[in-house]
Amino acid sequence: MDIDWAALGQVFGISMVATVALVGVFTLGITGSTARKADGTATSQLSRTGAYLCFTLCAVAVAYGIYLIAA
Repeated sequence: MDIDWAALGQVFGISMVATVALVGVFTLGITGSTARKADGTATSQLSRTGAYLCFTLCAVAVAYGIYLIAA
């Protein structure tokens, strides 16, 4: 049994980058949806829309990962 260390390293590297990117996008979504203005008023429509976009990107990435596993 031979292990292709180069391929294993590539999978590890891509997995790490994808994980950090997905967590970062999700964090931006949480930050955008809970952000308050300096005067304490609710979030703006733009930040809420950006948060929804971040959550949508996360859902698409997860769905694509499930598709890759199932295919």
